[in-house]
Amino acid sequence: MTILMEPLLFVKNLKVNIDEKSILNGIDLQINPGETHVIMGQNGSGKSSFSLTLMGHPRYHIQEGQIYFYGQIINTLKPNERAKLGLFLALQNPSEIEGVPLKQLLRQAYNQIYDNTEKQLRLNEFNKLLEQKVQELKVDPKLVERSTNVGFSGGEKKKAEILQMAVLQPKLAILDEIDSGLDLDAIKIICAQINQIRQNQKDSAFLVITHNPRLLEHLRPNFVHIMKAGKIIKSGSSELIKEIEIHGFE
Repeated sequence: MTILMEPLLFVKNLKVNIDEKSILNGIDLQINPGETHVIMGQNGSGKSSFSLTLMGHPRYHIQEGQIYFYGQIINTLKPNERAKLGLFLALQNPSEIEGVPLKQLLRQAYNQIYDNTEKQLRLNEFNKLLEQKVQELKVDPKLVERSTNVGFSGGEKKKAEILQMAVLQPKLAILDEIDSGLDLDAIKIICAQINQIRQNQKDSAFLVITHNPRLLEHLRPNFVHIMKAGKIIKSGSSELIKEIEIHGFE
């Protein structure tokens, strides 16, 4: 008897408007536990809009279709409710929060997500977890003592997002252009950190949004999807990257 795995994320015919303008035009996507998917496409194709819709940004209004997360329709859930279910979004341009150390932000986020669960930690237990993740990802320990993203370089902001992902341990991590503004050496470091998390959290899934084929040389995803005009127009294995490098997104 074949046992079918329940999809972690199942998106069916998703159509979305922002300010009465259509931006997503019928997206279908299925992601299973442990898989890494990549969405590629030119600027303006709808990649970031899709990530924000999945996370429940209030400006993005679903006109048609459904988003299922572990079989539950989450169309109307708020971002914090989706986070508690196990969704995480690493932002392309994270906000600066003056006066709030990254360490404090991480603990507050962790406590909100795992409140009244077996994963809830006391302060000293959380500090041990944070120290462990900082060491695993080879992050400068001074980074977590600084005000969140204030004065951070582009690379430090990306490392802070990856560290949040490692600490919060989501079931599905959405990484929106995590390579944006980084040079080749910084991309290698970020990808090594992502791969470390993939190894530690084998049941977690990852949705990486990018337009840089070089990023995928280090991540080696299970599936690659091409988006154009708010719709996924082609899907395939990582071999699809070679076609993109030769022919472009057209």
